[in-house]
Amino acid sequence: MNAKSRMTRIAAALALSFAALGAQATTTAPVKNIVLVHGYFADGSGWQGVSNILTRDGYKVSVVQEPETSFEDDVKATTRVIDAQDGPSILVGHSYGGAVVTEAGNDAKVAGLVYVAAFQPDTGESPLVLNNKMPSATKAIKPTADGYLYLDPAHFHEDFAADLPADQANFMAISQVMPLAQSFGTPITAAAWRAKPSWAVVATADRAINPDLERFMTKRAGSKTVEIKASHAVYISHPAEVAKLIEQAAAASNKP
Repeated sequence: MNAKSRMTRIAAALALSFAALGAQATTTAPVKNIVLVHGYFADGSGWQGVSNILTRDGYKVSVVQEPETSFEDDVKATTRVIDAQDGPSILVGHSYGGAVVTEAGNDAKVAGLVYVAAFQPDTGESPLVLNNKMPSATKAIKPTADGYLYLDPAHFHEDFAADLPADQANFMAISQVMPLAQSFGTPITAAAWRAKPSWAVVATADRAINPDLERFMTKRAGSKTVEIKASHAVYISHPAEVAKLIEQAAAASNKP
């Protein structure tokens, strides 16, 4: 083999190596899209503190505003936002939003799931079934005459947001979103956490979901879990810790 042929082969080999490196860089590119899903009795504005941190750190944040007129409508609203992203996303759910992301997380554009003081149902299971196994401390959830639910404003601070200032919790109480009660009993058709990696926050002072139920669900799913001494509104009262876990999920989901 002459020198010219040898150099040509070396150049070709280097080109293939760089191409392979480029392909690997593409598959391990950071997940930069974060989709946040709220739960019952709140709206997406509660994610503002978490969103601000994630945005500062270079993530593209989208907040789903579920209509809460049915479980199916809430999943569709979430999937609509997921599909609008320009790449893979980390899907985050709080409270009932955990059930929504468990279903919507089957979307091919979801790289990982984060549960924040959330329901984490299995296939064929609903939040209602889970809550009946280990009931929450609150007794203040009431039905309306037309089949919706609300949390009695007189108990909202202590049962939903005990670690928030009273004025903030009281405003949340009078501006709460009323969900259709039937959505609480809708079973999951396919639990996304069985096929995708998951992370979770357990709020140890939660009165809206039993903390032991949160522990049971996260252990069953094999979620990488952190415990925070906080109320059900942990995503509002501890935005830095919640954002940190979401960023860990995004970083880990980059790995091929």
